[in-house]
Amino acid sequence: QVQLVESGGGLVQPGGSLRLSCTASFLLDFYAVAWFRQAPGKERDRVSCITYNAESTNYADSVKGRFTISRDKAKNTVYLQMNSLKPEDTAVYYCATNTDCSDRYWSNWGQGTQVTVSS
Repeated sequence: QVQLVESGGGLVQPGGSLRLSCTASFLLDFYAVAWFRQAPGKERDRVSCITYNAESTNYADSVKGRFTISRDKAKNTVYLQMNSLKPEDTAVYYCATNTDCSDRYWSNWGQGTQVTVSS
């Protein structure tokens, strides 16, 4: 079964850090990978994206300067390093694949990992 698996979420205090991981049951080498998040009662928003060759990344304005996306081909994993976390970052975080960050339709969604930022 083609699937992405997110991990690394948890409870963290404001100002803290977490690193999320996105692994796959298939090779991610030829896919752009994006992180999305969805807070209760809100729409799912894209947080960050990295191209298949890691030459380009982009971020939502709300996380610029705090989050960093990266990929490790040897581990077939995409990471989201989240620093200076704020309560408004609380959400379920998902990863998904596409042919390019600019494409519209994302697939292979994982089950998500919960991130809670609270004191």
